[in-house]
Amino acid sequence: MNTLHTPAAAGRRSPRLLMPMLLVGNLLLFSFYGGVIGILLPLQVENVDAADKVTNLGIVTGIGAVFATLLNPIGGALSDRTRSRFGRRNPYLLGGAVLTLVFAAGMGAAEVIPLLIVGWCLAQGMGNVYQAALTAIVPDRVPAERRGSASAIMGIGQQGGLLLGIVVAGRFTGSILLGYVVLGAMLVAAAVLMAVCTHDPRPDELPKDADAVRPGLRDNLASFLSALRHDDFRWVFAGRALMIFGYFLIIGYLLYLLKDHIGVPDGMEPADGVAVITLVSTVSMIVCTAIGGPLSDRLDRRKTFVLVAGLGSAASLLLPLLSPNWATMLVFAALSGAFFGVYMAVDTAIVTLVLPRQEDAARDMGVLNMANAGPQIVAPFAAALVIGLLGGYPTLFAVAAIASLAGAVAILPVKGVR
Repeated sequence: MNTLHTPAAAGRRSPRLLMPMLLVGNLLLFSFYGGVIGILLPLQVENVDAADKVTNLGIVTGIGAVFATLLNPIGGALSDRTRSRFGRRNPYLLGGAVLTLVFAAGMGAAEVIPLLIVGWCLAQGMGNVYQAALTAIVPDRVPAERRGSASAIMGIGQQGGLLLGIVVAGRFTGSILLGYVVLGAMLVAAAVLMAVCTHDPRPDELPKDADAVRPGLRDNLASFLSALRHDDFRWVFAGRALMIFGYFLIIGYLLYLLKDHIGVPDGMEPADGVAVITLVSTVSMIVCTAIGGPLSDRLDRRKTFVLVAGLGSAASLLLPLLSPNWATMLVFAALSGAFFGVYMAVDTAIVTLVLPRQEDAARDMGVLNMANAGPQIVAPFAAALVIGLLGGYPTLFAVAAIASLAGAVAILPVKGVR
């Protein structure tokens, strides 16, 4: 039986600043991701080897995503097991953020692709340790009836962060190393604020049965994928993976797509075009996420929201295929932002309600985050293959739409929520 449907004592004890800090924590995490993946990393790859930039970007981001996939559940499992006077999640929030900054700075100094791969693997991996601890705070401390609202806040932070990161990174196109340092420092600031402004329960404040059933580290690591034995969790995992795959097929190559296929208005740089599209998408996403998450709480019909939003996201990907121009890209950005935002907010709420065990919340949320990071391993290679061999950027939109459609219908077999 899923114990997460009952509001936890930790959720009732959480200070009033918890929701704002969840927003800030996600905002500055995804500022780092958005600025690096959207602007700084593609530019650095291009500076190193312009002729092979598409293939090299796929290699760097794909290998980096392997580390993200592994370190998210590992970080989650370790934080589940931790009982310290600083709390369970705080050590991983702070440690993950500081190491992300350190490795990002090293990455910015790389002048060859192999060193860039190493730097991005380490920086993104530590970012995922931070992310695992942050994501676990929702099932830890937020009552079940407020999960949609909390997930909406996290989603708003995510999308606002992608925009903020791109805007910030766009100011450092001439000094990529400094851009990495600024984005990493913003993440450290988020971790400090979360640790100072919210209460991470100490060992004597945790339910006694949490300590009683706590497995050893070896058992915890060995049981990483046990949540996938549960049908509902497995279907949510599959749907999320397909949606993220479709999303990153486009987002990961947006700068090159505008530069080499769509084009931008006269007088506008492609990096500024990425920022404009991200702004349109983010505004639409934030508005619809803020409405969709709480409304799914009120109506208690989360599957319907996820299905409709997923189908809409798939349909929006067909627009640039049919009409590849700047104006259509703006319409696409608005529609895809709206649908994808609602999908992610409500789907995240569903995830917290189908977790098999509250005691393993961070580990299992980390496993779910493999559905976020895992497709990023495949998407860059798949996108490079499609662009180079299977019809270029138009085919890329078609493949992304098919993946999103499959992700949308994967919610139908889920039985534990309505």
